[in-house]
Amino acid sequence: MTTSVDNPRWLVTGARGMLGRDLIAVLDEVPGSTVTAVGRADLDITDASAVLEATAGHDIVVNAAAWTDVDGAESAESAATEVNGTAVGHLARACAAHGSRLIQISTDYVFAGDNTEPYSENAPTAPLNSYGRGKLIGEQAVTELLPTSGYIVRTAWLYGEHGRNFVSTMLTLARDRDTLDVVDDQAGQPTWSAALARQVVRLGEAALAGRAPAGIYHGTARGRATWYELARATFAGAGLDADRIRPTTSENFTRPAKRPSYSVLAHDRWADAGLSPMADWRDMLAQALDCPGFVALRPD
Repeated sequence: MTTSVDNPRWLVTGARGMLGRDLIAVLDEVPGSTVTAVGRADLDITDASAVLEATAGHDIVVNAAAWTDVDGAESAESAATEVNGTAVGHLARACAAHGSRLIQISTDYVFAGDNTEPYSENAPTAPLNSYGRGKLIGEQAVTELLPTSGYIVRTAWLYGEHGRNFVSTMLTLARDRDTLDVVDDQAGQPTWSAALARQVVRLGEAALAGRAPAGIYHGTARGRATWYELARATFAGAGLDADRIRPTTSENFTRPAKRPSYSVLAHDRWADAGLSPMADWRDMLAQALDCPGFVALRPD
């Protein structure tokens, strides 16, 4: 298939989700781009034949579709892996057949979370839970099937206007609770989905222009925070009293899936594509909180 850099044809799966909606919004502003947006009702990515048909005629595919219920994956690992792992193989084979590029959205959960310094893009993987294992299978499919045209963007601690997430939950709970206990022993990089969408589109454009080498990129904000620090910053940014947030430990919040205690990722690979990493998480959060969706959630 002949690729047009000036008039690229994009396919976005998972287009009804939080990141997917932001991707469509960003791509709608790119001159000359043609965008096909598909949600779960439009395309079952676990159906190899349907995937082969849907990807035809596209220069680049961004797979934002996923099984996102991390705790639910513990009791339904086979079903979760079919979406997060096996289906990614279907997309990779289809892209190989059509000569398309693929950007696969992955996760920090492929790591064990026992580091004390940011994980590099080539750091050893060792997922702690079913969700992470399934996403790693997806990564491996892209690497093996698309060695020169497959891109993996790992993200973490994602929040945005168009879905349930930690930031929106904090603002909602602020209406009904005087204080909130939030864990202070897990570190990561809170990342705004709109900022990630812009970064993914930049990577796609660089890939189509031949400037971005295939492989793994870490799509998270710079800096680091705990959930407690993120909650305090959310309250402060929304004009609320941050002292209403109280620190606690993970032991007080037992969940089916074990979470990594350290999810800080390095961003060295962006330089290879001629791109800068994303902004610091605090600057990113300040921008996000000014968006209508978050402003509407603020208590009166």
